[in-house]
Amino acid sequence: MSLIVTGANVNDGKRLDEVLGAIMVKRPNPPHRRSKHLCADAGYRSAECLRIIDEHDYIPHVVDRRKEADLKRRDPNKKARRWVVEVCHSWFNRFRKLLVRYEKLEHSFVALNHLAAAIIAFRKVPLSVNIIYG
Repeated sequence: MSLIVTGANVNDGKRLDEVLGAIMVKRPNPPHRRSKHLCADAGYRSAECLRIIDEHDYIPHVVDRRKEADLKRRDPNKKARRWVVEVCHSWFNRFRKLLVRYEKLEHSFVALNHLAAAIIAFRKVPLSVNIIYG
């Protein structure tokens, strides 16, 4: 997972190379190319974005909502890949301080986002003991 901060008026596709280059924990090279997937929305369907995704050795899954709905209608057992992206946005939006940016300094805002990501990941770890109540 990586995170960069840009202005609200900057198109996401323009910063794709920067986002993919900012990945903190590098994965070991998988034995098969099939294990590196990138789910994105229709904003990343341009030829330039697909070229950048391919340069970073990811398999792009860039499907618009209509086509995904048609595929789901054909095979109801398939899960939508967009769900992964949308639920991640939802998890970050639960942190009210991040939903509306009050921080003036960029490094403070990035640090709060990293803290939120750590909390989200920690909540996903199954524990046998409730750490809050002992």
